[in-house]
Amino acid sequence: MISEGGEQDVFVRSRDLGSAVHGDRVTVRIEELERRGPRGTIIDVVERRHDRLVGVLREHKRRHWLEVTEPRLDLEVFIPDRDVGDAEPGDVVVVEVMDWGDKGPGPVGRVDQVLGRAGDPGIDVLAIQIGFGLANDFPQEVEDLARARQQSKIRPEDLEGRKDCRSQRTITIDPVDAKDHDDALSIEHLKNGDMRIGVHIADVEHYVCEGDSIDNEAWERGTSVYLVDRVLPMLPHSLSNDSCSLVPGEDRLTMGVFFEIDGQGLLKNIQLSKAVITSSHKLSYEDAQSILDGDETKATKEDPGLRADLKGLLRASKVLRRHRHNRGSIDFDLPESQIILNEDGVPVDVQRQERTPAHMLVEDLMIATNEGVANWAIEQGIPVLYRIHEYPDDASLETLRLVATEFGHSLPARKAKPRDFQRLIDSVSGRPEQAVISVQVLRSLRRARYSRSNEGHFGLASSAYVHFTSPIRRYPDLVVHRQLSRWLKEPKSARSVDLEWLDATAQQASSQEQLATEAARDSVDLKKVEFMEQHLGDHFTGTISGVTPFGFFVRLDSYDIEGLIHISNLGGDYFVHDDIKHALKGRRTKTTYTLGDPIEVQVSRVDRETRRIDLMPLS
Repeated sequence: MISEGGEQDVFVRSRDLGSAVHGDRVTVRIEELERRGPRGTIIDVVERRHDRLVGVLREHKRRHWLEVTEPRLDLEVFIPDRDVGDAEPGDVVVVEVMDWGDKGPGPVGRVDQVLGRAGDPGIDVLAIQIGFGLANDFPQEVEDLARARQQSKIRPEDLEGRKDCRSQRTITIDPVDAKDHDDALSIEHLKNGDMRIGVHIADVEHYVCEGDSIDNEAWERGTSVYLVDRVLPMLPHSLSNDSCSLVPGEDRLTMGVFFEIDGQGLLKNIQLSKAVITSSHKLSYEDAQSILDGDETKATKEDPGLRADLKGLLRASKVLRRHRHNRGSIDFDLPESQIILNEDGVPVDVQRQERTPAHMLVEDLMIATNEGVANWAIEQGIPVLYRIHEYPDDASLETLRLVATEFGHSLPARKAKPRDFQRLIDSVSGRPEQAVISVQVLRSLRRARYSRSNEGHFGLASSAYVHFTSPIRRYPDLVVHRQLSRWLKEPKSARSVDLEWLDATAQQASSQEQLATEAARDSVDLKKVEFMEQHLGDHFTGTISGVTPFGFFVRLDSYDIEGLIHISNLGGDYFVHDDIKHALKGRRTKTTYTLGDPIEVQVSRVDRETRRIDLMPLS
């Protein structure tokens, strides 16, 4: 169980859950303090996350039940015959839970909606979407208001008080299929040899007024959600993909952050201003990298100065990155999976996304901007929503120390600092244990969240940080924009914001972000499992990525995919789990499987419903 407010998590055994399921807000009684942390019993469900569940309707001996498709829920819901409706066994359905069975045999529900047949194209991801309670379509009132706010051209009155940057070369760099371009970059080479960077962010608050129906809907959603085959936007497309999007060749309203960078990577002369730009180039990451590599493109032929600007932005990025590294910021270089789907939504490939200098260029400048805005807000005394990342809990740190020690590395016994984590990551770079150690470092860190109180950002080794650069897809960014806009008009109005509302918004945004992350991960994991169905019986090399008393997990070298070798598939020996050395050791054969070991495996079984991939070791 994940505790609220950043406190230590509490372990709850399955028999002590009561009727609580994953995502519920509960009251827990601490029973015992174990080595891995406190163990508790759930004594009350404060708030149910689910009032509707998604799954496959099953029937046996004239008895109907819902087989929930969310693996973490691991439950069945009885459905009386009168409440089945027109649904047929094998249908994917939405069920309203009528009784959670707190004092009975289990939950009881009724069929509310039939989504389609199991196996139909797109139904699997739709089930995840609805199961997480994620909306796609907007209420008609919201759509109508968004279209009314939509502007094909900027009005003269909209330009009053704005910095005119339309003559500057401004560049957007995004994924090739992106439609909502909320940030653009510019660079000015000063006479003294320094560079002045402009970070231009879509002025969403010009179109979304506080307290209107669009704003209320955005507050509820909290964030855009990126599932494997669809995007569930925070704002209607008429705004996110049109009026607010920094498309090339069109005047767009922005909030601009302008700063110089000294040789040490510190920001100087930070200025914030309402502005207007005309984006000069819409580049994909691949386009930008090609230009940085020296390739001649259509864009460089039409605009010879483009390459110089990109090179200058890259130089700025490297200085900023070096500064972050020197102060101890943790830089993960973990592979991200891209699922390639055919037109029917069937996965045909799983590719590792390459992290190029073009990606890092954008990342570095956005981090610097968010940090610069945070410090600027503190200097002005403006209440905002901070992005905080707290110190890891002791139990997680101890686990990381033990794993690092087993591979011949170390983490200081004293209170570890961010640079200690980065040194550990650097020490395993290029080594066989790199992936295992990097994942373990990631698992040891707390989840970042939003807060009105500035508590710093541990992972970035930053004293203050906000989210400012993506107001089209994150509500906290929009909150920060509004506060800065208020200050630019009348400083007193920015300082008199409702603090209780800020607290509620921080909690809502953090909760919705977690929900979006889980849903996105589930959709990717589902397609990975579906992809591996095509590889039943195939052989792969991999690395042991986790060891448990019931077996061990293997991450495949060819794909960013993990499977389980259950202890029952390890032959006739009796294997003992060593939780200190993260190993399984056979009593008779002395065969040992240890975290980080290379291994060759065969795909033996794939189960979509449980999202499980079973592997067999090959001797």
